[in-house]
Amino acid sequence: MSAARQRPYRRLMSTAVALAGAGVLVAGCTSNEPENSGSGDGDSVASSNDETGETVRIGFSAPAADHGWMAGITEAARAEAEKYEDVDLIVAEGTNDVSTQISQVETFINEGVDAIVLLPFDGAAMTPVALQAMEAGIPVINVDREFSSPFAARATILGDNYGMGVSAGTYICQEVGDNADAVVAEIAGIDSLPLTQERSQGFADALADCGLDVDNRVAADFTVEGGEEAAANLLQAAPQIDALWNHDDDQGVGVLAAIDNAGRDEFVMVGGAGSANAMREIQEGDSVLQATVIYPHTQAADGIALARLVAQSKSLSDLVSPVVPREIVLNAPVVTSENVEEFIDRAFES
Repeated sequence: MSAARQRPYRRLMSTAVALAGAGVLVAGCTSNEPENSGSGDGDSVASSNDETGETVRIGFSAPAADHGWMAGITEAARAEAEKYEDVDLIVAEGTNDVSTQISQVETFINEGVDAIVLLPFDGAAMTPVALQAMEAGIPVINVDREFSSPFAARATILGDNYGMGVSAGTYICQEVGDNADAVVAEIAGIDSLPLTQERSQGFADALADCGLDVDNRVAADFTVEGGEEAAANLLQAAPQIDALWNHDDDQGVGVLAAIDNAGRDEFVMVGGAGSANAMREIQEGDSVLQATVIYPHTQAADGIALARLVAQSKSLSDLVSPVVPREIVLNAPVVTSENVEEFIDRAFES
């Protein structure tokens, strides 16, 4: 492979190293064994983050679990809270109604919780009530979908949507980039969402770095049914495909069904989000699905860990700075048959 074709891989690895650091910092919330610096000066101090402190009440609200990834979000948040004797987690019923979610946060404010972890159904619509919580002295940890004001959250935890696209495009460059005429297809999520736009932009940028572009693109809706319909339309319009990226593994169940129905197997497919069923397909090795890009469903779990630290006036054990950062962006690694064992036990079910 030429030097020009190697650039996206090097760039991705640099990004991965930088962003993985954020993941290490979050891990530092719950892994604080004393380390010997080897200096012999006795200055090594163990973090007290894991020690039980004053009990904190954390309100948690997220959209309805009508999608495997979203169900995994709430499940992981509950599991994280259970690790701590000093966390009392109050989970509101998942809802896709903005008015209902606003009422949930208002209830948290009225009850005087110590912190709120919020994955908004609509970030802009939830911004005013998040501001109310912050003004009431209740720190808000914003997860996944950003508010429209920087003052609405004490800290924000995000998946890397642009990085997902870069990871997927870089993998495809490695697989088919030596063929200048390679036909690349894309099945996006909901086109009106900024996260979909960011994923597509990252994908296009990575492909451009190896001289490729997206030849055929359709959008679905993150559902199995939508994925199957969009994939059927795509396959009919594109008689030859060399590589395909599907943004979401839940809708990927439908995408794979459409591919099977069409009897197509001439291309390599990359998924998105990192579901367990996608990883099992990769493990088995007899599917067009050869890789998936992680979009962590553990974001809210990290939010619980951060909310506990903020409410107890602690910081991340691996940081010198004495306060929790305002923003953490999680990494978007590619899972293949070579490393799937590292990820599958923590994957969510579609």
